[in-house]
Amino acid sequence: MIEFSSVSKTYPDGTAAVDDFSLVIPPRKTTVLVGSSGCGKTTLLRMINRMVEPTAGTIEIDGESVMDKDPVRLRRGIGYVLQNGGLLPHHTVLDNVTTVLRLERAPRAAARDRAFELLDTVGLDPALAERYPSQLSGGQQQRVGVARALAADPNILLMDEPFGAVDPIVRAELQTETLRLQRELNKTIVFVTHDIDEAFLLGDQVVILSKGADITQIGTPSEIIENPADEFVANFVGIERGTRALHTKRTGSGTVLVDAAGRTQGVLVEDGA
Repeated sequence: MIEFSSVSKTYPDGTAAVDDFSLVIPPRKTTVLVGSSGCGKTTLLRMINRMVEPTAGTIEIDGESVMDKDPVRLRRGIGYVLQNGGLLPHHTVLDNVTTVLRLERAPRAAARDRAFELLDTVGLDPALAERYPSQLSGGQQQRVGVARALAADPNILLMDEPFGAVDPIVRAELQTETLRLQRELNKTIVFVTHDIDEAFLLGDQVVILSKGADITQIGTPSEIIENPADEFVANFVGIERGTRALHTKRTGSGTVLVDAAGRTQGVLVEDGA
């Protein structure tokens, strides 16, 4: 479990990125932090592994303050996936995946075996192991980034807008892979995005943030859609527009669901039909 208690972060220029933030992130679930650019969601994420230090408050992992941990050891024990993959350009796929294992002085053969196991886990052909990042597509680079983050088998996986730099088709594929990996690996995932549809697809717990990392609503996707806390949340999640504003329409073959633009989105199936 990860717990934020009255956490704040003010930068030297006086910018208050996070103001008195408290949140419990449950274990073995995916918690998505979602909000507009500049709301503090990435700052929150990076405070978990001490890439950003809080100005005030405490962050605990399983009851132990992250500030009591050596930052290097802490980071090596937490998986971290960046938006652009963050791969070392002059290292092969194999060497990128085994980065943490080599830093931990794992036997070379064991690290290599683990890398090939993970390439299979994230759906990559093992033949790519000797290629360099520049020889991979954007989607393949992101899969390598996920494999590297999982190499040391961390309990916590931080994902900072990991699919923001790929095209919509690849993004959908990577989202599906993330759901599959979570079912198989059962990690505590903290996922940052500005895309509410991505948040609702991936999140067991969704935290909607406004400026200063102010929590405007927290809940499951269903809870938020069915009972938005206020007008800001309703507008942010698109309750009255697009594919979320559905109404029924009778046709010759039955009842269909139509969105705000008049496009049919599905068929209404009666209970027991």
